[in-house]
Amino acid sequence: MILSLQPTLLVAAALFSLGLYSVLSRRNAVAVLMGIELMLNSANLQFAAFSRFATGRLDGQVFALFVIVLAAAEAAVALAIILALYHNARSIQVDEADRLRDEP
Repeated sequence: MILSLQPTLLVAAALFSLGLYSVLSRRNAVAVLMGIELMLNSANLQFAAFSRFATGRLDGQVFALFVIVLAAAEAAVALAIILALYHNARSIQVDEADRLRDEP
């Protein structure tokens, strides 16, 4: 069964909306990170869908692969920042990230 472009883009838009809601409404750093990952996966789905339906070539899959690599690097850096935040503030709430600054 082959889906058309419109349902695929609607699913991608729903994923992006859920990710954006998670980023904007959550205070927990891990939940914010998961929202960012949802938004990146939405972009991957759109790349693959446009590649499949617009050109029929594999350009979108190559871009999606680059986004996956970027997301893995982003997750590693973000988790290191979350660990530093927990080490200094004993909390992973985003509101307390200002405690990571050096105080004079």
